[in-house]
Amino acid sequence: MREQILRIIEKNSKIGIDELAVRLGASEIDVANELKALEEEGIICGYHTMIDWEKTSLEKVSALIEVKVTPQRGQGFDHMAERIYQYPEVNAVYLISGGYDLLVNLEGKSIKEVASFVSDKLSTLDNVLSTSTHFILKKYKDHGTILGARHTDEREMIMP
Repeated sequence: MREQILRIIEKNSKIGIDELAVRLGASEIDVANELKALEEEGIICGYHTMIDWEKTSLEKVSALIEVKVTPQRGQGFDHMAERIYQYPEVNAVYLISGGYDLLVNLEGKSIKEVASFVSDKLSTLDNVLSTSTHFILKKYKDHGTILGARHTDEREMIMP
């Protein structure tokens, strides 16, 4: 039941316990207890809403920053990742393979604000060797959800 609950709520965190119980063929009490256990074990870390910010009047800039760091003895990359994710502008930090070590996802009000964060805060941290900034110009799909209007082919089919 755990895996089924996780798959369902990953796609729709607003689903009610009653509907979840029906879909799983379980009692509401069993489902509620399982959800509570998943939260207490840290498997469910939070509930989020997917927003298409381009459809709002808010100005927002998102960027992906690749960061090359010198890992610290006995702590690896964890200490640097922890220092970076403490900043409120930072949405996510990932340890990655390839030419860089960490991938930082952050948001700001403008390109200038994001660039200032990178140059004034991120690049000045001890053990940061280099960064590479990539601004997100448009999101097509995020967390498995397609954003924006889908293009439909309105041409008529002509039969021979």
